[in-house]
Amino acid sequence: MSTDGRPSGEHARAGEAAPTGARGLTDGRLLTVAEVADALRVSRMTVYRLVHSGELPAVRVGRSYRVPEGAASAFIAAAQTVPAVPGAVSRALPADERRRAGGA
Repeated sequence: MSTDGRPSGEHARAGEAAPTGARGLTDGRLLTVAEVADALRVSRMTVYRLVHSGELPAVRVGRSYRVPEGAASAFIAAAQTVPAVPGAVSRALPADERRRAGGA
């Protein structure tokens, strides 16, 4: 007998609530390493390095890794840099030093 009172092997029917233990499986999508790499525009090896270093949480499924969609979103949010000051122009050298160096 399962924890929800059904005989073992019997699944919830359409419209019925899933057993408590299965709730975590439907909370979010699991992305493949290739999908994460495409979203980040990096190589798969970079994603594997992030997973192995612990920077990007992942679940091992057999010989593959799956990254929870929320973990990928959180990684992207944490990696965002501070936006530049609006209207500010970045220059390597002040104008007078550029003229001395032969620039415009």
